[in-house]
Amino acid sequence: MLLDRVQRSWKMDPEIQKMREVVLVYLDRSGGLQKFVHDCKKYNDSKQSYAVYRFIISINPSDIAELDATLGNYILHNPLQAAQIFQSVCFVAIKTLSLIEQLQTEAQISILLKPTHLPPLPSYVLSLSTYPFNYTSQRFYMSEGIVIAMGTVTKYTQGARFLCTEETCPFSEGFRCIRVHCPGATESATVRTDFVCSLCSSPLQEDMKFRVLGDELANKMTIGNHYRIIGIPACVQNGLQATACIEVNSVQIYKPNGRSSVSDNFKYLLSLTSSSCWKFTAVLANIFASQVVPPGTYNTLKLAILLSLVQTSEKENADYLDLLIMTSDTVVIDRLLNYSLCLLPRGIRHPPSSDIFPSVSKDKHGTGSASIQACSAVLAKGGICYIGDLSSYKKDKLELLQSVLESRTTTVFIPGKKYGEEADQQVTVSIQTNFWSFVDVDSSSKKHIQKENFLIGQMDVSLIPVNLVDGFGLLIYNEFPSCRLSSPVVHHILKKAINPEAMLYKVSQQFRTQDYEEFILFARNLHVVLSSEAESLIQGYYLASRRVRRDSIHGSTLSASALKILISLAKAHAKLSLRQTVFEEDAVIAILLLESSLTLKHGTSALCVAPNPVFPFDLSDENSLQQRDIYLMQCHHQLLKFINAYSPGIHINSHEE
Repeated sequence: MLLDRVQRSWKMDPEIQKMREVVLVYLDRSGGLQKFVHDCKKYNDSKQSYAVYRFIISINPSDIAELDATLGNYILHNPLQAAQIFQSVCFVAIKTLSLIEQLQTEAQISILLKPTHLPPLPSYVLSLSTYPFNYTSQRFYMSEGIVIAMGTVTKYTQGARFLCTEETCPFSEGFRCIRVHCPGATESATVRTDFVCSLCSSPLQEDMKFRVLGDELANKMTIGNHYRIIGIPACVQNGLQATACIEVNSVQIYKPNGRSSVSDNFKYLLSLTSSSCWKFTAVLANIFASQVVPPGTYNTLKLAILLSLVQTSEKENADYLDLLIMTSDTVVIDRLLNYSLCLLPRGIRHPPSSDIFPSVSKDKHGTGSASIQACSAVLAKGGICYIGDLSSYKKDKLELLQSVLESRTTTVFIPGKKYGEEADQQVTVSIQTNFWSFVDVDSSSKKHIQKENFLIGQMDVSLIPVNLVDGFGLLIYNEFPSCRLSSPVVHHILKKAINPEAMLYKVSQQFRTQDYEEFILFARNLHVVLSSEAESLIQGYYLASRRVRRDSIHGSTLSASALKILISLAKAHAKLSLRQTVFEEDAVIAILLLESSLTLKHGTSALCVAPNPVFPFDLSDENSLQQRDIYLMQCHHQLLKFINAYSPGIHINSHEE
């Protein structure tokens, strides 16, 4: 009935009429007509007067093309003209059904068409590298990428009413002179003072009380996020400069297609080691990065790297796991970290010459307004930001890094006077990334006088502020100082120097870089929960350590973040084991890694773990893996005795009891 009443009012060109009828049918079938009627009711019920009535209409190009190929093609390649067809349909519908009593002319209706998607064809993908760049086509294109900079929010004029200054002219009243924003147009194209009446050529004057401002997409994008956008390209002239840009009308957060999988070789390895909660991750670490370092070397560091990789996430309040490595093998460690970085979609190697955290600069496109640059930490969102040698950074950068590690946010100050704004602004940016860094031990010893009276197991980390060291989840000292590089490492380096592309080990073919990449992407998406046994073990160790690691002046040397780090480590080990429940065995590995880190910072405690507690000896065969399991069980038993001695209020349910 509603369709018939609207259709009977049309008398015009047959092709245009057919497209209008298709538009009406599509709106009715898709639910857009009901939404349109609802939007009209809001305008009609409002006490405010409007010069422009703006409607956003979501369209599915595929569905429209099935109804009518001509209209589908029109929407994809002539969207501005297609919007006019929708405009006339909406105007007739409003008048026929008496939806908005105040509406006078068709020019008062502004239609924004928002396609749900574009055909998955190369011609619809915007490429700034393709020559020539067809910015004059005024049709829809799709683009995808990460937001690397954002300006301050500036409202633009969506629509304005003008009146002729000649009182006797019919255009001196009513709503005949309406200007609306078109994609790619600057503000001056919509409102300025030199417009003239098309009827009598007298100057037009804007009726300011009817100006409509908008910025509906400004808050739908966050710096550092990955988006897929649809819009119409344009070329904006600003003095002598011309800037190619795209006016976006549809924003969708990018989501990768499906979940990654685990290779058959990893599945087989998992089945072979299923009798133990420790063997699988031990083998993973042992053979990891065989393209860079020999299997069996740097095992503790490689395990920590894998744990940090699977503990990456773009979710708010994620479990972060940052690594600080003390080493004299800076070249080898740098290669290992760079290789590991590439296993994630968002692995960023920070260039020392630029800023780690967001900074403010003037907009490069000549507006003079403020532009917030994402910088390395924001671009690494949901991944890893590798910041290199920490000892090369100045005090102010280190203080800022410490603040971010504690809060996972940073604040950008925008002075209004400098950037043409009325007031100063402060923008808080979330930092959702794990940080990796290292300190050159040789550099530290040269720049600083060695402190005397070290406690057993303690290292000299005086080059870096103590609070900053505590900000990192793990402090690791790699196994092979440069003065006594192991024979396998030397042979590996020499062979790679002669033939960089050579596959030196069989495991490099069985477990390729791509296999590890897919494995990590799968493992990091696992949702894991703590078992009550693991939770009790972690809490018991934490409370006992706070009592043991204490002095009369500073109180407990265990930082407040230690409990979060323990939980993050235990969850990461469960993920790396492809499990969704954190067992006591995961908590044991987490505690040994953290205790080793604390020993490097503050010296040994009553728990008294070995210098390399997670990998106390080489792993060469099944027997050595079994011996490691026996050793870790002993560590578990020792840990229970430690908790009972120094945290007697905690009851531990354990098989060891």
